[in-house]
Amino acid sequence: MHVEKFFSPADLKEIETAVREAEATTAGEIVPFVVSHSDHYEVAVWKGAVLGAFLAVVAAAAVYYAGGYWGGFLMAWILLPSLAGGAAGFTATALIRPLKLWLAGPAAVDHHVRQRAVAAFLENEVFRTRERTGILIFLSLLERRVIVLGDSGISARVEQREWDAVVAGIVEGIRSGQPGRALAAGIRRCGELLTRRGVAARPDDTDELPDQLRMREE
Repeated sequence: MHVEKFFSPADLKEIETAVREAEATTAGEIVPFVVSHSDHYEVAVWKGAVLGAFLAVVAAAAVYYAGGYWGGFLMAWILLPSLAGGAAGFTATALIRPLKLWLAGPAAVDHHVRQRAVAAFLENEVFRTRERTGILIFLSLLERRVIVLGDSGISARVEQREWDAVVAGIVEGIRSGQPGRALAAGIRRCGELLTRRGVAARPDDTDELPDQLRMREE
């Protein structure tokens, strides 16, 4: 899934505008960041190869038991099903997103997305604000996961369930085919949330972090 094709130019403009509007009334600095995927899940692909080989061998055995047929070349009949099944399983898992994530397992997917979000927080220097009021809104497209990470000046005032509500709105918008509008709405909701929690803008506030959506093709 290509990141640059996921958001239209109009989406990018709407997201940048939403960041400016949200930061106009709060000291929070909001950084939206999107990656194509959080991991390559090589283990899942090899699991798919093993599963494909196993199923092909089972199918070959079923043919034999049903009709007593081993084919003209015994060695080829023994080797080819496992090789062909393994190759098919490998390819299918590499290309089919739900299959890859299913074989990876939800715990592994959660771990990789969370790990990549933390790395993005550091890479984009979201911590580099005067009062530690940076917020990362992280999207991983392959996994269709969204994570909101607030710096220490934010997390002390905002409960996790409030971030969960922001995440749910963005995810729902992505599923309905409106990722730009959903992310912009999530950004504005973050601004409103920070204002309610007393993270107010000060007279000498400056725009400490860029407002544009940051994208990474992993």
